[in-house]
Amino acid sequence: MDDTTHNSPDTSGTLDEALERLHSFGPERDGWLSNHAPMAVEALVRRGQAPGVHRWLDHYRAKLEDMPARFTEVTPDNWREALGDPRRIADWTAYFERETAGRPWREVLAEWWPRLLPGIAAGATHPVIRVGHCVRTLLASGENAPRVAELAHGLGYWAARHQPLPPLAPLAPATGAAAALDAVDRVPDQSGGIRERLDQLTGFPVWPPLPVTDADPARTRPATDPDLARARLEELVRAATHRYAAYAHGSPVMLVHAATAPNAVLRTLPALPRELWAPSLDAAWAASAAVTAAYTPERPAEHPAAPEGLSPEEVFARAAAHGNDHTIKFTDTALDVGGPTALAAALRSIELIPPEL
Repeated sequence: MDDTTHNSPDTSGTLDEALERLHSFGPERDGWLSNHAPMAVEALVRRGQAPGVHRWLDHYRAKLEDMPARFTEVTPDNWREALGDPRRIADWTAYFERETAGRPWREVLAEWWPRLLPGIAAGATHPVIRVGHCVRTLLASGENAPRVAELAHGLGYWAARHQPLPPLAPLAPATGAAAALDAVDRVPDQSGGIRERLDQLTGFPVWPPLPVTDADPARTRPATDPDLARARLEELVRAATHRYAAYAHGSPVMLVHAATAPNAVLRTLPALPRELWAPSLDAAWAASAAVTAAYTPERPAEHPAAPEGLSPEEVFARAAAHGNDHTIKFTDTALDVGGPTALAAALRSIELIPPEL
């Protein structure tokens, strides 16, 4: 993964100001559509576009709704019954605000990450993406009240929308991430929303490849090496980003999540105990494959290459001027991947997704 295009951590205070503006609002609107503003402003600041953040937020403000009313307090004794209950978004947010006030944020994250991973498809993967953006800033720029509060909002959203995938059969193994994504079967009925589409999932190709046991070469065992898991996760993010360029026409907005969701997991790994890296890879693969199955078109489409000499900074500046939250976040991920194919994919998102500014 290419990390050379990152700008220096924000010293202007713009991100913290933006987060403080946003924390009176809920994580959703119109029933269940996600509030993308915290993720988009983090990417804008990270990529050197801080001067335009408040203007962008002024435009996005019309899409924001107040935080919903409290329902019933979430506690250490009743959290299991509250998991996946969207009526309790505000209760879950308050719970994580208390938790992160009383303990180091890394400790809270490490405790809750394995509890939340099975529901990684929650909210069309937006909660895990929000957490990934937040953790990137906490790791790169340090912690303060707005950033830790943002983690509480992200974890609260994930817990309230927690949505496990249906039972999935292991299908024929694939040798690489790109081949595995190509082998994912499309859901039969692609007319409904993501929840209806995910309900149709039945199985995914086995990826990453599993090593055989020493005692019985006919049997396989899970790969648990953390560094290998991280390398496989990087491979998945790269493959999903590259694939977008040829398949985005199927659903330009929704297919960005096949790349941005696993990249959110990748960004979070350094804050997690290493024993959680391998299960994180498994969950990221499930999320990417689920979005691919739900929205990929039958055939790829021709697309132009990135113009020679176009820098990553110039591509992101185009995404910022375009203004769409998904375009901003996908281009941010494409810059993480790096290289001309990823830049072509980012330009494809700018081409296909309607602009906001």
